[in-house]
Amino acid sequence: MTTKLKTSAPLRALAFSILALFLGAQTAMACTGIVLRSADGGTVPARTMEFAFDIDSNVLAIPAGTEIETLGLDPENTGFTFTAKYGFLGANGLDKQIVFDGMNTQGLYFGAFYFAQNAQFGTVSDENRDRAVSSEEMGNWVLGQFATVDEVVAALPSIEVVGSYIEEINGFAPFHYAVTDRTGASVVIEYTKDGMKVHENTVNVVTNNPTYDWHLTNLANYVGLQPRNVEAIEVGTQSIRPFGQGSGMLGLPGDMTSPTRFVRAVAFANTSLPSETTDDAIFKAFHILNVFDIPKGAIREADPNVPLTDYTLWTSAADTLNIVYYYKTYISQSVESVDVRAVFEGLTEPKIIEMESGFQVRDRTADFAE
Repeated sequence: MTTKLKTSAPLRALAFSILALFLGAQTAMACTGIVLRSADGGTVPARTMEFAFDIDSNVLAIPAGTEIETLGLDPENTGFTFTAKYGFLGANGLDKQIVFDGMNTQGLYFGAFYFAQNAQFGTVSDENRDRAVSSEEMGNWVLGQFATVDEVVAALPSIEVVGSYIEEINGFAPFHYAVTDRTGASVVIEYTKDGMKVHENTVNVVTNNPTYDWHLTNLANYVGLQPRNVEAIEVGTQSIRPFGQGSGMLGLPGDMTSPTRFVRAVAFANTSLPSETTDDAIFKAFHILNVFDIPKGAIREADPNVPLTDYTLWTSAADTLNIVYYYKTYISQSVESVDVRAVFEGLTEPKIIEMESGFQVRDRTADFAE
């Protein structure tokens, strides 16, 4: 079977008209990703997904053996077809049969992060269409065929990542990509005017633009940050004491730009207390990423006539050791999980389940009567 986008015309028109407005306003997704590790050998990549409107993400599962055609969203071009070697699942968007964030049955994790202004891809031609993968399709290509980061990196030269022109949105998907496997290996893959670069994720964080190496350089501005409170200092004959707890992190930036979120995520991910188990790491990942939740209204366009506001649509975490995918949504706030390998024990064709389960409150009043 061939996996293609299957969206009703009215829904697709509405979604793309909103997306066109979004792109015209040049709002940027404010996604934040971290990687935690545990003493039992587990590695947990986790991230937030921000957008300026609800992109209708659901959980898409694509079983091994599925034939996937590249350039599936490009009405003018066709690419090539590959067969998924591994089953994979994760969050999609706008009813597309494309995983933007997810994991396969081998414990390989993939996440697409917005990379506006820096992302630069090739264009489809007769010479490269037999190896062309559109920027929004990289999740399917990576998760469907590879088990480790090393395999992914080795295969990257065999494809041409293209910025497919999509008529409805008048542009391409400007992403860079985070890939992590169950061994703990983690990289950030970027395509810019300088070509493709693969960065080892040395600080366990990825956000958005500028480039990953720029963010590493920027960390030099914060070398004094550390988790322990600062002792009093003597200035002349005056003893100056900190106002209270947190003085070790004094100067940690707090806005919601990509460079600031990178610094904060590095601070929190790398000072997190050690996790004995992968379950502990999952728990801590969600707590850390709570700090990066963006409420509606906090980020708006300069033009008051553009009714868009970035907010956190969902947060995910991947247990690459036990192959379980976790997520919570803007509305539900409760963490839900999917056992990736169990899903594919009986699944023979792609399937989507609704991600949003609704807001629920547990009433404990009656407990006082017991």
